[in-house]
Amino acid sequence: MESSSLSKPSAAIMALADHDPLLLLRQAISAGNPFIPSPSDDPGAAEAPLADASHLQFTTQGTALPLDAPTRFISNDKPVDLRSIYFAWLNRELAIPEYNASATTLNDQLAAKGSAGKVQNLGFIERLDLITWLEGASEESEYIKPLAGDAEAAAATAAGVAPAAKPGAASAAAKARAGKGTMDPRLASVYDGERRMGDRNTVLRGIKPTDFSHVRKLAVPFIQRKSTSTPTVPNNASHAADPKKPARRPDPIILLSPSASALLRMSNARSFLEDGKFVPPDAAATTASMLHVQRTMRTIDPNRPMRFILVEGSEQFKPEYWNRIVAVFTTGQTWQFKNYKWSNPNELFKHTLGVFVGWRGEQAPDNVRDWGHRVLSTGVDRWRGGDGQDASRFRDKEVVEQIWKNIEANMRAKGWRANAAPTSI
Repeated sequence: MESSSLSKPSAAIMALADHDPLLLLRQAISAGNPFIPSPSDDPGAAEAPLADASHLQFTTQGTALPLDAPTRFISNDKPVDLRSIYFAWLNRELAIPEYNASATTLNDQLAAKGSAGKVQNLGFIERLDLITWLEGASEESEYIKPLAGDAEAAAATAAGVAPAAKPGAASAAAKARAGKGTMDPRLASVYDGERRMGDRNTVLRGIKPTDFSHVRKLAVPFIQRKSTSTPTVPNNASHAADPKKPARRPDPIILLSPSASALLRMSNARSFLEDGKFVPPDAAATTASMLHVQRTMRTIDPNRPMRFILVEGSEQFKPEYWNRIVAVFTTGQTWQFKNYKWSNPNELFKHTLGVFVGWRGEQAPDNVRDWGHRVLSTGVDRWRGGDGQDASRFRDKEVVEQIWKNIEANMRAKGWRANAAPTSI
């Protein structure tokens, strides 16, 4: 006769079956519910240091998930475990060097305790994408695989079959629409009865999936002939070989100058580029090593705003990230480009737009003038402070619009489209 331990699955396995770690974590963050590392799956277990913990307790839900459980977040073609996801969220405010040092320290502590667990060090764009999704600021991520229910619904739609709704419960599509994991039950029931409509890609596949990858090979000669007028190939061409993998336009990247003399830094870049208002960089200190701003590029994608990633350094860049650079802000100091793919400024600004922001009425540095028309030279009014500071900033928006106009023109010329990005610049 089999023992009860063999006939019944453990609580941890049942929790994994019933709860998606990423979705559960996002829901807890949205609702402000606590989640703590603990040394066991016992609901009453006390909080423990991450190096001593084996589970992540969601006390409000009464659920504990193993920290080494794999998640749907994929990095380097491998699922990232819950420990690494929680660590990234816990240290989301740290700059890249401090984040890397903290990960190394934790891994050393785990090894010293004989644990096989290890924190996976995420790239800065992967980390930003994860934090943005967990906070609920984004409904999609290029690194997160869809839930099983969503994948089945997509397959059914591709075959021209409407997926069956689950009575009395919100479907996976409804949860995805909710963003933060909560939805009015009446609205969820409406979504349960909704028929998923196909897009042009699913319609082209017809009744059964068809591999059109051979078309890409036939099109290569025509694309090469047209390279003089359209120098890049959309980066979603690689998805043609895998019809199950959806194409997603990556976020363009803007590099800021790390120089202390730069008028535009991480502390004031969002206020300037998104709100059209300049404030001194030292007026609001920040430890953020990256941030994002949104802007609608009407000649590229008039239907939805584009998200731009802003970062000061390229230390964590993967080779393909350089094809996503759309602008480099500079003070004219050449040491800024030392670790760039193109360390020579004359070569760098053949591939992307340069932007110099100085004081209005002052001449740009000699280096900026020598680099020619590839570097946009602009100037903002000096900061006066006092009670009239808001009234004196009315010309900031003119400067911002000029910068975005040039960035948009450069992106369009390099091959950015509504659903595609260049494969090389």
